[in-house]
Amino acid sequence: MRRIAGIVLAVLLIGGVVAAVVAGRDNGDKGTATKTVRGVIGSEKADFFADPDVVKALAAKGFTVKTETSGSWAMEGLDLKGYDFAFPSSQAPADALAAKYKVQQPLPRPFYSPLVVVAHRSAAQVLADNGLATLDKSQDRGTLKMGAYLDAAKDDRTWQQLKGASKHGELTGTLYIATTDPETSNSGALYLAAASYVANGGRVAASSADVDRTAPLMHKLISVQGAQQSSSDAPFRDFISGAGNPLVLVYESQVASLLLDKQPVGDLVVLYPDTTANSDHTVVPLTPEGRELGQLLSSDPALRKLAVRHGFRPQGDTAEFVAATAAHSSYLNQTLTGVRQAPVPTSTVLHDMARRARG
Repeated sequence: MRRIAGIVLAVLLIGGVVAAVVAGRDNGDKGTATKTVRGVIGSEKADFFADPDVVKALAAKGFTVKTETSGSWAMEGLDLKGYDFAFPSSQAPADALAAKYKVQQPLPRPFYSPLVVVAHRSAAQVLADNGLATLDKSQDRGTLKMGAYLDAAKDDRTWQQLKGASKHGELTGTLYIATTDPETSNSGALYLAAASYVANGGRVAASSADVDRTAPLMHKLISVQGAQQSSSDAPFRDFISGAGNPLVLVYESQVASLLLDKQPVGDLVVLYPDTTANSDHTVVPLTPEGRELGQLLSSDPALRKLAVRHGFRPQGDTAEFVAATAAHSSYLNQTLTGVRQAPVPTSTVLHDMARRARG
């Protein structure tokens, strides 16, 4: 009898566990991630995916996301077999990857960020005094005049040739904006896209002839820099610490994230080029789970809010970004007033342009 009673009790216990599991599924219990997806991402999104709140929000939707970083353009050279998604920093490399892996369009584009130039206050003021930029009343933000800047680059102008620069010992040598390597990094490639658009009379480069027309100037913009980084993270951190070039091309999201995190920014001035390029962070789904993740990043309110906290602008609604950054409007052009968006050449043309620029 004792043995029979023990067996009956065991059966009842097992039944109770099974019932609890089934009830948890029926009640939509998503507290534990059930899908592990792997992806290759641009380094500027590493902090976003490492954020414990993002990890928790993804787990609540049934996802554990494991990522590795790569330059956006370098992703084309990687073997992505076994990965669920790639997440480059703009649409051109994403479209190239989609074509390579025969991924169905449209591709999810959860958020974006315009390119900006960060400057130390002394450099921004000298640019303004010489007609290369304008500064807002706050003096924390301004506009870089791309046409005037490209003319100065074409003429190999130095800081010493600009009035007022002699008061600042750090402003010496050739005037240039430090960028990442355009052959491997998205921000460097988009810089060429915007610069070539201006240099080509407001026309997007669409052929070898267009690349030929602007190649000498693009080469000057890149060759003057010497060695370049493959990610915008290191140059931005150097700039904030007071090292490096007085003018550095970065993503607005990097600046916004620093401000929202209440980190010290020193004498930072944010210059929005009057013609710039947006970095449309685009998911390339390599599996159904990868597409589900991309759609989730685009639509889930909690994840959109967290994207803003990391400085990104969610697609389709400027109000989220404007509200979150209201306290930092002296630095950020929240509605991008006066900023023209340059069309980005195709992947083939942009690759050719970057190769020619690097020499």
